[in-house]
Amino acid sequence: MKKDKIIYWIATGMIALFEGVMPALTSQTEMAKEGIRHLGYPEYFGTALAIFKVLGALTLVIPQIPNRVKEWAYAGFAFDFIFASISLGAVDGINGLTFFPMIVLAILMVSYVYHHKLQQAKN
Repeated sequence: MKKDKIIYWIATGMIALFEGVMPALTSQTEMAKEGIRHLGYPEYFGTALAIFKVLGALTLVIPQIPNRVKEWAYAGFAFDFIFASISLGAVDGINGLTFFPMIVLAILMVSYVYHHKLQQAKN
């Protein structure tokens, strides 16, 4: 049980850093705005995406949030990573950067699996 908690919190903490802290700190930089424009999205999309990423990260790390809400956050992040890879591949072609969101998706999947393991152990 202790090992499961450690794995869960490491994976969830990494997601919170990548998808909560980083967007909160960098979403309004010129580099981030140019990245959104480069992919063909309007500028307001980047702002909305950053807000939802921060909310999703908070949802995953706050234990009092109901599991049903956490499921939506996991789904939202999964869609985000999948569509980020598709967007990068469509605009820039297939390269190493195209698959980076899939690596973060794998970390998210570890968090998701261990979240359910811990919930089953609790019940």
